[in-house]
Amino acid sequence: MASEEASLRALESLMTEFFHNCTTNERKREIEELLNNFAQQIGAWRFCLYFLSSTRNDYVMMYSLTVFENLINKMWLGVPSQDKMEIRSCLPKLLLAHHKTLPYFIRNKLCKVIVDIGRQDWPMFYHDFFTNILQLIQSPVTTPLGLIMLKTTSEELACPREDLSVARKEELRKLLLDQVQTVLGLLTGILESIWDKHSVTAATPPPSPTSGESGDLLSSLLQSPSAAKLLNQPIPILDTESEYICSLALECLAHLFSWIPLSTSITPSLLTTIFHFARFGCDTRVRKMSSVNGSSQNSVLGQERGRLGVLAMSCINELMSKNCVPMEFEEYLLRMFQQTFYLLQKITKENNAHTVKSRLEELDERVLCGGRQAESYIEKFTDFLRLFVSVHLRRIESYSQFPVVEFLALLFKYTFHQPTHEGYFSCLDIWTLFLDYLTSKIKSRLADKEAVLNRYEDALVLLLTEVLNRIQFRYNQAQLEELDDETLDDDQQTEWQRYLRQSLEVVAKVMELLPTHAFSTLFPVLQDNLEVYLGLQQFVVTSGTGHRLNITAENDCRRLHCSLRDLSSLLQAVGRLAEYFIGDVFAARFNDALTVVERLVKVTLYGSQIKLYNIETAVPSVLKPDLIDVHAQSLAALQAYAHWLAQFYSEVHRQNPEQFISLVSTALEAITPLISSKVQEKLLLSACHLLVSLATTVRPVFLISIPAVQKVFNRITDTSAQRLPDKAQVLVCRALSNVLLLPWPNLPESEQQWAVRSTNHASLISALTREYRQLKSNAILPQRKVQLEDTKVIIHQTLSVLEDIVESISGESTKSRQICYQSLQESVQVSLALFPAFIHQSDVTDEMLSFFLTLFQGLRVQMGVPFTEQIIQTFLNMFTREQLAESILHEGSTGCRVVEKFLKILQVVVQEPGQVFKPFLPSVISLCMEQVYPIIAERSSPDVKAELFELLFRVLHHNWRYFFKSSVLASVQRGVGEEQMENEAQFSAIMQAFGQSFLQPDIHLFKQNLFYLETLNTKQKLYHKKIFRTTMLFQFVNVLLQVLVHKSHDLLQEEIGIATYNMASVDFDGFYSAFLPEFLASCDGVDSNQKNVLGRNFKMDRDLPSFTQNVHRLVNDLRYYRLCNDSLPPGTVKL
Repeated sequence: MASEEASLRALESLMTEFFHNCTTNERKREIEELLNNFAQQIGAWRFCLYFLSSTRNDYVMMYSLTVFENLINKMWLGVPSQDKMEIRSCLPKLLLAHHKTLPYFIRNKLCKVIVDIGRQDWPMFYHDFFTNILQLIQSPVTTPLGLIMLKTTSEELACPREDLSVARKEELRKLLLDQVQTVLGLLTGILESIWDKHSVTAATPPPSPTSGESGDLLSSLLQSPSAAKLLNQPIPILDTESEYICSLALECLAHLFSWIPLSTSITPSLLTTIFHFARFGCDTRVRKMSSVNGSSQNSVLGQERGRLGVLAMSCINELMSKNCVPMEFEEYLLRMFQQTFYLLQKITKENNAHTVKSRLEELDERVLCGGRQAESYIEKFTDFLRLFVSVHLRRIESYSQFPVVEFLALLFKYTFHQPTHEGYFSCLDIWTLFLDYLTSKIKSRLADKEAVLNRYEDALVLLLTEVLNRIQFRYNQAQLEELDDETLDDDQQTEWQRYLRQSLEVVAKVMELLPTHAFSTLFPVLQDNLEVYLGLQQFVVTSGTGHRLNITAENDCRRLHCSLRDLSSLLQAVGRLAEYFIGDVFAARFNDALTVVERLVKVTLYGSQIKLYNIETAVPSVLKPDLIDVHAQSLAALQAYAHWLAQFYSEVHRQNPEQFISLVSTALEAITPLISSKVQEKLLLSACHLLVSLATTVRPVFLISIPAVQKVFNRITDTSAQRLPDKAQVLVCRALSNVLLLPWPNLPESEQQWAVRSTNHASLISALTREYRQLKSNAILPQRKVQLEDTKVIIHQTLSVLEDIVESISGESTKSRQICYQSLQESVQVSLALFPAFIHQSDVTDEMLSFFLTLFQGLRVQMGVPFTEQIIQTFLNMFTREQLAESILHEGSTGCRVVEKFLKILQVVVQEPGQVFKPFLPSVISLCMEQVYPIIAERSSPDVKAELFELLFRVLHHNWRYFFKSSVLASVQRGVGEEQMENEAQFSAIMQAFGQSFLQPDIHLFKQNLFYLETLNTKQKLYHKKIFRTTMLFQFVNVLLQVLVHKSHDLLQEEIGIATYNMASVDFDGFYSAFLPEFLASCDGVDSNQKNVLGRNFKMDRDLPSFTQNVHRLVNDLRYYRLCNDSLPPGTVKL
């Protein structure tokens, strides 16, 4: 015994030393090694048992329990049965004796260790495991302990981890399901008895009959007056112990509900009891107990009570999240909704003492639940509402006794009284789900459209009005000022932009359902704010330095700021609705749309004429950005109506186009003054985008003859004028090029004036590329550093414009592309001549290859075969093994990008149908397999790999006959066995590379390549080809199974299972008779008996679901056996 005593003292001092802040990391490692070695000894558990019963040191207890945990989970198989019996009897005794005095984390750990034994031994060797738990729950002294054991059992046995065989997992689940009814009965009993015991003594008077809590809009929900009466009982005041027991019981229920199926064992009385406890969360009187009694302990009690509400809602949400509802459970579900909406009504009820918002604020306080992160009642309630609308609304709406409209009225109150922005966003999401549901319902039942809309019309109009009010400073300034409009989130938007976007999505969805209502609600509000903006002209005065806005009083400036912010938001709203005026409804909604477009054209022109963007104001830091934003948003809103203008043009171009011509001309007058390097970029880009839309989407025939457009042409081609910022320059050049290249709508080919337009386009491109084309003559000479930088700028500026022009017409008619290529021809040849000179400047090569890639994608037919061949040959000559290695290994990400773009160009080439580029195939494959692949194969970095494998896939997919010659007819005549194979070595090398990629850790590459193989099998029967079947098939299956066993790509389990099936199904006989036995024979870490069991359990199923289930069972059990065998003490004899 002395040795145990001495060991304990030594361990205590080691633990104290380990956690002391002066101990060095080196010493900590020594102690850790010492402790690990001690734990590995056979019989160490006896010492630990003594430590547990004799120490009060938390660290020592925790260490001892970890030793037991390790023993049970990893070494249990090798523990002698006598020792197991001793452990099974000692640990529960220890728990019973000390559970009241142990710190909670030690007690919970000890419970988990006992449950771990049950997981291994119940019911065969530990038959009273579960009955002991039930007895603990039933005995008042140990109820809390029993509930902790029950919850731990549910967590560890219902969804066990890896370290059990599939058969054992299934057995445990079945054993637990057999106990569910008993357990639920016990938990119901505990909750009911505590509620009843405290209800009797509750001293709160019942609500007065005039308070009308039971007789209002939702009493219809609760059908029976008795149910309403039940829910109106005052909430009992619980003592601390009772509250603790109730919270444990509710935590157990929440976990049980997460895995047990919905069935009648979840009884109405259990549901009603859970709802009773859900009222703890929404009753602020219960929470206010603390302030009445004033002591801090009571404040904690208030917290606890709130927590009971949160836990009860967690239980309800677990049940709600199940989509599969058996018929017999539907009635229970309806009852649950009725009771929850009673709670919703209670939360949103207005009375004198509370505004709804202040009540929601109180209920939004976070409380700690079950050791997890803090959660609030409101968050739980919002989750419930989301589940109700997304999962169950379609099921419940058909019940005549469920008043959906009244529910929406409550949801409306709940949404617009949310205390936080996040809460409000979550509620808007719920409305979005509801609007999507309505839209799809109407689409599927067009005949009932009017009836459905009439039912919900009032609710939708209310929603629309309130959402619009919420985005306006006029109604909601305090909240909107809190939103951050500077920091970008992961989606690259600020908090304010997200708020506005989500609100406008709701507005747009209502517009889709109720177009006339939505428009008549929005337009007058826009009109009001426009009047203020258009009225600013009278306050503009000329001062010494320019124009000044003569509004200086602080209050006036603030009101103007709010009005301008609102106008900007409403302009975005009007732009968002543009899509609902075109297509089939164009004629019906023409007048509304015309009114909007006329206003927008007027506003943009007004802004450009009085140059509000350059005006001096009293508060420049606030009002100047406001004025710029309104101007930019008016241009963006007008741009959103480009498709409407295009439809208007096609309707009127024959009869009286005057109105249309006037709209477009005025819009262009508004745009041209803004195309200047002196204008702020935000405004300049909005003007450029609108110009592009007019040139590309509307395409009026008269655009080129408008003086405003000619002015822009002159500005862009004038070399002395200051160049616009890059983005704007590219957009303006695209617009001007498209004016000349795109066919005019509604006109026959003979009236397109291609000859004149072609000449004009050539001179436009010639002016844009003048400096670039002059580079050719001195490209060969060595350049000084300054000169080189200037050259790089010219290359960058020219190629970004040309690339954009080509990209924008790549999907257009042949004639447009012909003219485009004629104009570009000289620049393309210059680029090819410059390329070798800059091969070592990866930033320049990158831009050049981007340009060539765009040319290949858009204009390869126009470039013609000889020139295309010349380009490809130049590239193949330039990208030698050394050059590739330099780019990939030494030039970082830019170098890799260069190689990736080169491979992308080759992808376009190998996809080209016909025989033209077939001669390049051998050199493309040899470049891939002999030059690029060896450089990247061994690198862990994913750079270049994805592009290379895509190229190899395209080579196979589009050039199958390069490898498999036989025509369909020949293979039918000869039979599959004798198919002709060519270039076999190259095919094998490519497949080898695919196989190698599955052994690497990059999960994206794995997924992509698995998809490529599956596609080749679907389209070209890859797995059935003789060469694949005989030499590669089972190698691939082996690799995929090994990947599953190693759990390296667990996210792709399903895809790997399906691919394994598709490969095995080519030769099931071979799979079962040869491959599987060989695979098992080669598995290390398992004995022959275990291998036989694994083989027997793999049933000879030939359908996909059963086969993949067998694969996952094999993988799980193989891992389990290895784990067991690793844990056996050395020298163990296995029979």
